[in-house]
Amino acid sequence: MNINNPKIWTLTDGSQGMISQTRGLAFELGKNISEIKTDVFFPWNKLQPGFLPVYKWIFKNKLPNSNPNIIISCGRKSVYLSTYLKKKFPQVINIHIQNPKMSSKYFNYIIAPNHDDFMGRNVINSVGSIHNFKKEKISNQNFNINTKNLVSCIIGGENNHYLFNLEEAYNICKQIKLLKQENKKIELLIITSRRTSKKIKDFLNNELSSIANLWLGNGKNPYEFAIYNSKHFIITSDSTSMISEASISGNPIYVYQLPFKRKSLRFERFHDEFRKLNITRDLEFTKQLEYWTYNKLDESKRIAGIIKERIIEGINESI
Repeated sequence: MNINNPKIWTLTDGSQGMISQTRGLAFELGKNISEIKTDVFFPWNKLQPGFLPVYKWIFKNKLPNSNPNIIISCGRKSVYLSTYLKKKFPQVINIHIQNPKMSSKYFNYIIAPNHDDFMGRNVINSVGSIHNFKKEKISNQNFNINTKNLVSCIIGGENNHYLFNLEEAYNICKQIKLLKQENKKIELLIITSRRTSKKIKDFLNNELSSIANLWLGNGKNPYEFAIYNSKHFIITSDSTSMISEASISGNPIYVYQLPFKRKSLRFERFHDEFRKLNITRDLEFTKQLEYWTYNKLDESKRIAGIIKERIIEGINESI
């Protein structure tokens, strides 16, 4: 394998969060990258990996004929194809991002965030989720939005652990209105996500359209523009990915803590870690936006460096 130009395959189910993580690591390891969307038939698609044997015919997607040097997978469904290819091509280096929910012995490396509390001989832990945003990059997108005092409010949605109803939407809007009232020079950008329900989007539109720029899912998404241009962030607590991505900016991140409907130690560990690193602070009816700094978090680059070193060590040992 040419360590400077390895053939890399990324495996995901096509969701943006997983694509961002595999791209982030892949782009740091090389440029010869093929992205593969993978899915499996029933009952494999309903079960955790490891319960059933894996065969070629369980995959819905067509498998490439050639073999890669490095596989980077993320998400439960991608585990099946990663372990199948590793068995077929033993020399392949397979890397899985997140807890694979099966023995780590089936992978060369596992990248697991600290808040997953998953450790092992071949596990490399990250601070937050890795992603494909870079320190050096400047967005060339233009949305005719003044960036001098830009505050981006990135809104998630209800999930298995957090409640996000109209009462919470009202509280968020109340806080945003207060900030605008006390800080008239700020420019507000509200960005919803795919998990934001229609009723929440409609409520945000009714309450904030007169004082903020809103993106509710139609037209070009200004998310990248926001990550690279915002001076402050307000992000709902339900997404570790969005908070991790914003931390590439080095700018203050306020977190609006949604109420738990089912307590999660994983989320609690994540928010505790980011508070201790002075990356985030909780949004608690703040009138004045504080400015604080921290080291820009670029875990994709750091972890790629560790993997390269280990691959080179392995090559040298085999000579």
